[in-house]
Amino acid sequence: MTTNLIDQFNRTINYIRISVTDRCDFRCIYCMSEKIKFLPRNDVLTLEEINRLANIFTTLGVTKIRITGGEPLVRKNIDSLFHNLSKNKNIVDLTLTTNGSQLIHKAQMLKEAGVKRINISLDSLNPLTFKKMTRIGNLDQVVNGIDHALNVGFDKIKLNTVLMRDINDSEIFDLTNFAIKRGLDLSFIEEMPLGATNYERKITSISNDEIFKKLDENFDLEDTLYKTGGPAKYWSIKNTNTKIGLISPHSHNFCSDCNRIRISCKGELFLCLGQETKIELMPLLRLFPNNDDPIKDAIINSMKIKPKSHEFDLSKEKPAVIRFMSHTGG
Repeated sequence: MTTNLIDQFNRTINYIRISVTDRCDFRCIYCMSEKIKFLPRNDVLTLEEINRLANIFTTLGVTKIRITGGEPLVRKNIDSLFHNLSKNKNIVDLTLTTNGSQLIHKAQMLKEAGVKRINISLDSLNPLTFKKMTRIGNLDQVVNGIDHALNVGFDKIKLNTVLMRDINDSEIFDLTNFAIKRGLDLSFIEEMPLGATNYERKITSISNDEIFKKLDENFDLEDTLYKTGGPAKYWSIKNTNTKIGLISPHSHNFCSDCNRIRISCKGELFLCLGQETKIELMPLLRLFPNNDDPIKDAIINSMKIKPKSHEFDLSKEKPAVIRFMSHTGG
């Protein structure tokens, strides 16, 4: 019998994002610190523990699982996790967020493992800007990965872009046309104040209201009811196969219908991206290797402390939470 997860605000949780690693082959400026120190292996969930957690959550009504990182595809033996998850018939939607760097090597495996949708981060089409934002990333490698994934044939590929004022905001139309040319959807995401950076977010931050105004003046946008289970609001671009999504945690708070929680690669169950509220699942997994009931009880009880909303405020000098996005998972 399935027990649905319902929080104290009567929101049903059916979607988890699981980070499989804090490691990444990029160092994106809004995602992690330049001199980040990665976790030792023993502090990270094993692939078997991740699969076990996924199976537990699907007995509690979760039907959608997104695998994230860091960069999930750099995790050693990640293929085995995807193939094991594909055996769980309660997972209706198995998806992935990636920076695209490994898709040349991994796209076919993902397709065979039943991944239907992937989100690919792409913040610039200018090689110098791309290098500036990722610190060490290679644009050609990502574009080649996108095109290879298109050839492999997923049900849906979506691009994600974090626009930053005076860094990559001049590329709104270039990125949109790139998506249109390839028949891809594209989401613009307002930067979230996670982790201390060496730049002022209140200066680099751009409201999606401003982005929408520019897009609406240059493309024929039509409102849609399209949803993927995430927080994006979508518009279609007339006479194309592309939809534009806006994820707006600042300008249009979407917490009232939140349906998701996050598992860090350390086994921390974060109940809100913008709050520190969490419970530790790794100790339970290791203390009860053959008994899922204590883990289930902990997850069910966590619904009582899921916050009502994040509290992002760009006017404050300190970030909303100290941890970077790379810690929690994208």
